[in-house]
Amino acid sequence: MTSNNIQAAAPTVLLRSDGEVDEETLAYAREKIDAVVGRPGLPAATGEVRIARAAAHHADRPWTATAALHVGRREVVVLAEEATGREAVDQLQDRLRRQIDKATRSGHNDHRTAAPPWRGGPGIPRPADGSGQTADAHPA
Repeated sequence: MTSNNIQAAAPTVLLRSDGEVDEETLAYAREKIDAVVGRPGLPAATGEVRIARAAAHHADRPWTATAALHVGRREVVVLAEEATGREAVDQLQDRLRRQIDKATRSGHNDHRTAAPPWRGGPGIPRPADGSGQTADAHPA
């Protein structure tokens, strides 16, 4: 039976698993991901987190955790690889928190240089009106 009771305010981050991922690791991942995206002051987050365990027994780091999220108007993509599921989730949480903080702090004007003085930007201050000098005056 489906329900029409959808919470629009709750972040919608899907958690998926590939391979032999136990329920304990998935619950731990859900707790950590909710702690990152559910912080107060952050825009709503949507996207997907995948936890995968490689079938190859000879792999050094068989656990991978990837996140592809939209936080507000920014996209955040994070990858973590570790030897255990908990380590991969912890590393993903740390990297995700850093990337989300970086994405929410950056604005559209961060990479622009200041306008030159002839276009109204900061420059040499002009004399105030009524100081006796005009902009066209030259010393004799």
